[in-house]
Amino acid sequence: MANNIVPLNELISQFEKLPGIGVKTAQRLAYSILEQPPERAEKFAEALVNARRKIHFCKVCQALTDLEVCAICDDAARDKSVICVVAEPKDVMAFERTREYNGVYHVLHGVISPLDGIGPDKLRIKEPMARLGSGEVKELIMATNPTVEGEATASYISRLVKPMGIKVTRLAYGIPVGGDLEYADKFTLARALEGRNEI
Repeated sequence: MANNIVPLNELISQFEKLPGIGVKTAQRLAYSILEQPPERAEKFAEALVNARRKIHFCKVCQALTDLEVCAICDDAARDKSVICVVAEPKDVMAFERTREYNGVYHVLHGVISPLDGIGPDKLRIKEPMARLGSGEVKELIMATNPTVEGEATASYISRLVKPMGIKVTRLAYGIPVGGDLEYADKFTLARALEGRNEI
């Protein structure tokens, strides 16, 4: 560190641990916090602590929520016969921005990646399988990223679900191979959703 102010160095170090934040950005963020009036910095810290303490996984779909069941799962107007399976909670937000999807979700919290030591047992796969047993679900949309790992995950779940007689579809490739759903614009995501194919 360029200075010997321990609390500042600690703040910079914490910002650096965030994804996509390098040393210079971490320094800018830390100095920005210090330039704020104390009450604003305290509100920021309070929001951070509250988010970490109060947000957990929905007991139904595994998305983030501050309630026992998230607002999407709890919404009677949502089509519970269609489940969109995504890798991460941020992917739910990406789909919700399109305003084109009215089904519900399931969040896996990762994808199968043998090189990283992530097998099916490390993902939230048992939970959607339990939901499929009710007979209410007619379609499972595999909406993992179009990467080798995303495709492997979609294929694995498809093989588990097919014998149950549930239609399994994959997003159409409006999403570029190797791309992240989080960064796709809402029109591309909407087109991919509309043009999904059965696996």
